[in-house]
Amino acid sequence: MKQQKLFAAILCAVTPLSYAADDTLDEIVVTATRIAQPLKQSLSSTTVITQEDIRNSQAPDVLTILRNVAGVEFSQSGGTGKASSLFLRGTDSTHVLVLVDGVRVSSATFGTTAVDQLMLDQIERIEVVRGNVSSLYGSEAIGGVVQIFTRHGRGAPAANISAGLGNQGTRRLSAGIGGAADGTDFSVQLSTFRTGGVSALNPALVLTANPDRDGYRNNSLSANVGHAFNADHRVTATLFGSNGNNQYDNAFGLPTDINTNRAQIWKLSLASDDQITDAWHSKVQLANGVDQYRDYLKGAPVAGGSLYQTSNNHLIWQNSFHLDEDKRLLLGAETLRQYVSSDLNPGYVQNSRKINSVFAGYTGRYGAHQAQFNLRHDSNSQYGGETTGLLGYGYALTNAWRATASYSTAFRAPTFNELYYPDTGWGGGNPALEPEHSRNMEAALRYFVAGGQQLDLVYFDNRIHNLISGWPPVNVNKARIDGVELSYAGWFGNTNVKAALTSQAPRDAATGVQLDRRAKLHGNLGITQQFGAWQVGGEWLYSGTREDNFTDPNTFVTTRKTLASYNVFNLTAGYAINKGTRLSLRADNLANQNDSNAYGYNPLGRTLFVGLSYQQ
Repeated sequence: MKQQKLFAAILCAVTPLSYAADDTLDEIVVTATRIAQPLKQSLSSTTVITQEDIRNSQAPDVLTILRNVAGVEFSQSGGTGKASSLFLRGTDSTHVLVLVDGVRVSSATFGTTAVDQLMLDQIERIEVVRGNVSSLYGSEAIGGVVQIFTRHGRGAPAANISAGLGNQGTRRLSAGIGGAADGTDFSVQLSTFRTGGVSALNPALVLTANPDRDGYRNNSLSANVGHAFNADHRVTATLFGSNGNNQYDNAFGLPTDINTNRAQIWKLSLASDDQITDAWHSKVQLANGVDQYRDYLKGAPVAGGSLYQTSNNHLIWQNSFHLDEDKRLLLGAETLRQYVSSDLNPGYVQNSRKINSVFAGYTGRYGAHQAQFNLRHDSNSQYGGETTGLLGYGYALTNAWRATASYSTAFRAPTFNELYYPDTGWGGGNPALEPEHSRNMEAALRYFVAGGQQLDLVYFDNRIHNLISGWPPVNVNKARIDGVELSYAGWFGNTNVKAALTSQAPRDAATGVQLDRRAKLHGNLGITQQFGAWQVGGEWLYSGTREDNFTDPNTFVTTRKTLASYNVFNLTAGYAINKGTRLSLRADNLANQNDSNAYGYNPLGRTLFVGLSYQQ
């Protein structure tokens, strides 16, 4: 309660009473409607993480920087690179759709995207949309969408390089070059990351844990090239790859076991953007996204199944029509073919599926009124068709204040594991499973001044039924997640303030039991101050208690455990040595709080990282 009152006081202190005079253009976002629009016009709760945010944070990976976004929680099994679950507004990790440059790179066997393998050196921008958006993107977007945009070139060709060292044996190196000339732009970025880490499992809580340090290595690359033939026609090719090598602890193994896995994510796409007429823009994108996971015990593939791979072959044709200055129409079609492969014996009864989709949308402003409609139909070769929709409305109370409301539906398709995992003595998949479904209602009050301040106060009520649970899996459960989300970002001269607070009730609708690893109250506060060549910032992360299920590896008895609440304080600092050279520092968890978000697993504790970067 004390933390809640303190947070409320801080948020009241930064209520928009005045704002910095700034004539910069409105931030443009695309994820909330699939059509470029100013952030202040978005009817969905949307957060943008810019290249400047990424550079100033000195964070190594996507999960670290997402901790500062409203509504975001995650659990991780022992530190950087370890298996993780990403939660948006209390929904499950299988209810969050992650895209890389518009492409799915998710696993169709596990049902999630390996966000723990995404390093920030390759990333230029992240957009987070909270709330049901299946009507735009199809399956999985029950809690929202995280879209990651890789780096691309602009301006005169220039090189960049950065390097850094930290405790726990952490090393980081990144280099690249990018630019544009004569209608052609390009970017190539390479990076490597190493850390010794900590023991993933806590031997005091899990007696079978190997107490050695569980390290992590990652090598990543991104490359893209684009060419504009003229003002109306452009082609772009992009490549992204992440190769992670991870040590971990297996609670059901022996204290002497050496467990490792290799996780790879690849994405290749080719797109053509064409301005057919003054009002009609068409984009065709052909892409392949791959998720591959290999599991090893003492250097040898795990017996009974060590390889799981998903290939997402995607063809998208999207058309946007500018009917007039304030009205946009969206029409499109997609074909997604998913293939899974493994070394399971016996293997999956079915190893592929095809999803054909059509979608339409409309956004329009009528004086003080704003409307958004979206409709999508997905035809899946495994279970038939699903139709989802969104209806949104906004009313401008003043030039800065808006009231909005929306109603939307969403669904999640069962994974190949849930449907077809072979019976190895513990039961197998259930081919009779049906998709999970969701209905979401939101009401919000929003304040926005371009270049100055943004405040969102949102009430949300997400009801999910037909939930898949148990093993063998069945459609039995229902969940309800309702709550209030408050987020703020603003400038006061050279001071930047960002804050978020989520009060929610993520629960089983039948029993009232709190959903695993999700807090009823969590939030953050960040302040950054510029002092000439110096930039200094601080972050406060808070989470209330969370519940978790723990299965004792000795007795196989599952009990309910409570994860303690935590307050984590981080510090960042940067010094501009000259126009292109910057010295940076990041210190996380200064008080060395136990911020474990999975029972039995160790957090990283206090960490320190110092880096030097040069941008030509």
